[in-house]
Amino acid sequence: MAMLAPRDPDEYLLSTERRVIRLRRHWAVVLPYLIQTLLALVLAFVLSYVLGDSGPYAWLVQNVLWYVALFALLRFTYYLVEWWVERIVVTDKRAMITSGIFVTKVAMMPVSKITDMTYERSLLGRMFGYGTMILESAGQIQALNRIEFLPRPEEVFDAISELVFGEKPAATSGRVSMMKAPPKRRRPR
Repeated sequence: MAMLAPRDPDEYLLSTERRVIRLRRHWAVVLPYLIQTLLALVLAFVLSYVLGDSGPYAWLVQNVLWYVALFALLRFTYYLVEWWVERIVVTDKRAMITSGIFVTKVAMMPVSKITDMTYERSLLGRMFGYGTMILESAGQIQALNRIEFLPRPEEVFDAISELVFGEKPAATSGRVSMMKAPPKRRRPR
């Protein structure tokens, strides 16, 4: 039987597209599942030790505990693999997220449809280095509008801003002038 493998997101790119960003969500997205799994395993070990072989149904309780621990471990493994295969790709024409272990899902938004962008960072996001990017389009709900647990959100925000709104102004001697100098007036004679 052939191994189920998700497709590489570059396979969805057109030959005329130039990839600007390719990354996966920040590892903090799997942190709650890791904590839950560790708690379930510790609880199974402790209860198994405390209960021991006492009582007529001790074997049943221990089996249930270890099946719960096994389920927690398999659940964590599933979310870890799901995080690993998910990719965020931004090209000069579109932004897309490919995800899915058994069924591949591709959500995309053309860069030309993006009218507004926002990124948010919580306290934990600032500590661990992730944020949330919100891409808005002209009055439409798109398949891709909120990207949570985005690593290096400032860099991604700058790259997408440059694609959507044009190139950044060139800095001159460390300062960027936002206004043109007023025209020189001639003195009346």
